[in-house]
Amino acid sequence: MRAIASFFSRYASLFRFPSIGPTDVLEIIILAFLMYRFLLWIQTTRAWTLLKGILTVLVCVLIVYLFQMDTLMYIVNRGISIVIITIVVVFQPELRRVLEQLGERNLISSILPLDTVGVPEQLFSDKTLNELVKASVEMGKARTGALIVIYQKETLEEYERTGISVDAVVTSQLLINIFEHNTPLHDGAVIIKGDRITSATCYLPLTDNMELSKELGTRHRAGVGISEVTDSFTIIVSEETGHISVAYRGALERGVTAERLRERLTVLQNKSQVNRSKKLRILKGWGKNAK
Repeated sequence: MRAIASFFSRYASLFRFPSIGPTDVLEIIILAFLMYRFLLWIQTTRAWTLLKGILTVLVCVLIVYLFQMDTLMYIVNRGISIVIITIVVVFQPELRRVLEQLGERNLISSILPLDTVGVPEQLFSDKTLNELVKASVEMGKARTGALIVIYQKETLEEYERTGISVDAVVTSQLLINIFEHNTPLHDGAVIIKGDRITSATCYLPLTDNMELSKELGTRHRAGVGISEVTDSFTIIVSEETGHISVAYRGALERGVTAERLRERLTVLQNKSQVNRSKKLRILKGWGKNAK
């Protein structure tokens, strides 16, 4: 019996699980989340194709080390630093996009609301909202292609410089006239900041998203592209179908009705946050007066 007990005790130690604490569980969750987000990110960009090429190279390197090919091992060891630099250069647009998205998260301000007194700025007025909806619907009925980019927090000066300065109040008549066929300003995008049109005929970056429908043209791909690299909101009117689409944060919503467009613009307008901040200031002022 002692021999059997010693046998089981000796081999049971081999299957002893390590102790797992709260920190280990947190690390597993963080790593799983990062891996999940990484796979989602590369799946919708050309990084997926590049990653498959890198995996192929890694398999070849593994074969070289398994069979102890000295000459090839020497070349691999000397070329590791060059490969790392090459990967950084090749993935530069994707890495830049990831860092920009991390910067947009505002993790510190979301955890520690340092500025609770300041009132956030309303992006545009109700009149501008109505003019945008009216212009989009009218251009959709006439099947006039349009591409309208609306400022948020991030600057669009880089893209404004590619167009022609306008600096005019947003009106539906002006937008319709700009995008009318065979007019000098119809080709390209219009950029709107606040209640004013800043530039027209602007060139925008095209998206690398492989999941977009092949029937979408350059106008839609440019609308999604600018929403990927900035926090802007884009309205796209199809010249072929007259359908309205909106792009935000790299996502494209097609077949938008006038009511849905108004709803999206109302959320973008930031009006509810302005009202909420004003009420907060009024309540604080009331509290001080009460004291």
